[in-house]
Amino acid sequence: MYKLLKEFWVNSYKTDSTAFYLELFSVIVTVCGSAVLTFTSPEPIMSIVFPLYWLGSSTMCLAGIRRRLIWIACLTGWFTIMNTIGLYKVFLQ
Repeated sequence: MYKLLKEFWVNSYKTDSTAFYLELFSVIVTVCGSAVLTFTSPEPIMSIVFPLYWLGSSTMCLAGIRRRLIWIACLTGWFTIMNTIGLYKVFLQ
């Protein structure tokens, strides 16, 4: 099992190291945003959540485009649009 997981990660890195690091960054900031959302509910601090989610969704979208994964790119592109609207509502409206 360990060998299979290691092969999975190494293959991901070797196929596109830039996409790998975009994905890694995306996961880290999105998990942080999710933790903030969870632990500050029922009144979440959206001025922290939206920027983290925007960074996570946009970098994952770029990684999806680099890897030519259409559904990942579409979904994370949608999330990026929604988080951009959220950022506008929190900071500019």
